[in-house]
Amino acid sequence: MHINQTAISVNVPDVEASADFARSNFGFQDQMSSEGFVSLGHSTAGVNLIFLATGLATFRPAEVAGAAGQGLLLVFVVDGLDAEFARIQASGARVVTAPETEPWGERFCQFADPNGLIWQLVEWVEGASPATS
Repeated sequence: MHINQTAISVNVPDVEASADFARSNFGFQDQMSSEGFVSLGHSTAGVNLIFLATGLATFRPAEVAGAAGQGLLLVFVVDGLDAEFARIQASGARVVTAPETEPWGERFCQFADPNGLIWQLVEWVEGASPATS
């Protein structure tokens, strides 16, 4: 299989609130939109983010059309995590977890957007590698 593009689609009560959070804090840009829908791209992320209004009539399967987010982390690996944390915190974003480092070398921080979605930044500490099972 050859995958041409990757997208993550998330149902939220306020599409514009999550889209604006992604634009202003993470550098995503609009690619297309319509009522109850926005698709955002990023020049380096390699993934599109799509926000759909909760209960959108065209969503399928209908039985899972409720709000997303429980247990969902939108994770982006970055360079300069501490500087990015300071920049996003200064914008007024709600901090969930200030920067901390796990024993296996994962340094991370988390923010919540206005819909309660958790956005996580990760930077691997020099010389560390992800844990394996």
